Amino acid sequence: MDKNDSMINKLPKAFLDRMKLQLGSQYDAFAASYDSGRVYGLRYNPLKTDRESFLREMPFSLRGVPWAEEGFYYQASDQPGRYVLHEAGAYYIQEPSAMAVVPLLDPQPGERILDLCAAPGGKSTQIAGRMQGRGLLVSNEIIPSRARILSQNIERMGVANCVVCRESPDRIAAAFPAFFDRVLVDAPCSGEGMFRKDDTAIAEWSPENVTMCAARQRDIMEQAAMAVRPGGILVYSTCTFSREENEEVIGSFLDGHPEFSMQENGVRRFWPHLTEGEGHFAAKLYKAETAGSIPEKRGKKPSQISRSAVKRERFVTYLRGELGITDEGIEYLMKERVLFEFGDALCLMPEQMIPLKGLQVERSGLQTGFLEKDRIRPSHALAMALRPEYTTRCYDMTADEAARYLQGETLTVRAELKGWYLLSCQGFSMGFGKASGGQMKNHYPKGLRRRQ
Repeated sequence: MDKNDSMINKLPKAFLDRMKLQLGSQYDAFAASYDSGRVYGLRYNPLKTDRESFLREMPFSLRGVPWAEEGFYYQASDQPGRYVLHEAGAYYIQEPSAMAVVPLLDPQPGERILDLCAAPGGKSTQIAGRMQGRGLLVSNEIIPSRARILSQNIERMGVANCVVCRESPDRIAAAFPAFFDRVLVDAPCSGEGMFRKDDTAIAEWSPENVTMCAARQRDIMEQAAMAVRPGGILVYSTCTFSREENEEVIGSFLDGHPEFSMQENGVRRFWPHLTEGEGHFAAKLYKAETAGSIPEKRGKKPSQISRSAVKRERFVTYLRGELGITDEGIEYLMKERVLFEFGDALCLMPEQMIPLKGLQVERSGLQTGFLEKDRIRPSHALAMALRPEYTTRCYDMTADEAARYLQGETLTVRAELKGWYLLSCQGFSMGFGKASGGQMKNHYPKGLRRRQ
C-alpha cells in the first residue's frame, strides 16, 4: 500500500500526537492496524436457542470470540443482516470488542439491572440473554428516536423482562435510589474506537469534544452511583482510547466516592493492534455493603393502577385457548410478572418494577396483545418472546414462505388450519398469522416489512 493511501493519514493530527504519547513503543503497531482488515461480529440469542443449535442453523461459518461465549466472528461477505434469522432475533450484529463489557458486568437471572445509556441495544440484549427472562432489566435512552430503535431491538430479540425508559440520568437516579444490583454506564464518548468503521466519528473528533465528553461522563457516573444498591456493581465502558475519558474519569469518580472500590484486574482495555476488535474500555466498581441504603419507594403495583385490569385467569384462558400456549410457556411468560393495561395494550411487567407514574416509558414490559371490544389481538412482541415449543399452534414456514411473510404477503396453507398461529422458520419464532379458508393472513408489523 502506498503510504499516502494509509488510513492513518486521514485521522486528526492532534489525535495521532496524543496516541504517540499514550502508546510509546506500541504506536507503530497501533497505526498499522488501521490498514489491516476489519473484523465483524455477531452474538447468538440465548433466549431463543443454544450455541450448538444455533451453529447448526447458520448458513455460513463462524469463529468464536474468546471473551464472550455468545459471540462469533463472521466474514464481511456473509452479510448476516440479509437473512431471515436476523429478523427472527436469532442473533445480534455487534462489534466484537464491545461484547466484553457484559461478561465483566456478569448479570445473573433474577437480579435488578440498569443499562443507563442503552441505545441501540447491543449490551442490553446481551444482558437480557444472560438473565434468561428472570428479574428486571431497565434500559434507558434519553433521545426519543434512539429509544425507539432500542425498543425495537429488545422486541426483535424476544426480551420479556425489560422496561425501556426515555429519561435523563438524574431522573433515573431519583426514581430508582439504591435500587439496582448492577448498573452499566456505556457512556457517550468521542468514539475513537469507531474510526475504522465510521467516517462521521473522524469528522466529529476534536480535543474539545474529548474534554466535553469527559465532563458529561463524570456527570453521568454521579447519577449512576446513586442507583446502585449497597453491595452492588457499577461498570463503566466506552469505545474510545482517551485516558481523559477512561482512566481519569474512573480515578476522579473513586476519589469522590470512597464507598466504591475497584479490585485487581477490574479494568479491561481492548486495542485494535492487540485484539481482534475496534477497541473498548471497561472498569468494574464495587459499592460497599456498608454504604447505607435508601428505603424503596412504595406505591401501587402496575396491576393496581390500570384502568380496569384484566383478570389473570381470563388472560391465561386466552393464552391456552386461542394461542395454544403450553403450561411451560405460560410459566415462562407469567412467573414473577403482573398483568396490566397500558393504553389499549395488555402488558406483563416484572414484579420488581416500581410504579410507572412519572416516568417517560417507551416500552412497558412485554406487550402481549391489544384489547378490541371483547377480544384480544396478540402482539408481535408476544410472538417474538415465545419459542415454538411453547405453543401447540405453530406453523413452521419454509425459507421461501418466511421471506414472503417478511414482505407482508398472505400465505397459502391447509384448509383445516383456523385461528391464530405462531409462525416460525428453522425453529425461530417470527410473528403471528391468522388462518382461514386456506389462507394465512399476515400480521407482521407494516413498519418492519421488507421491500421486495
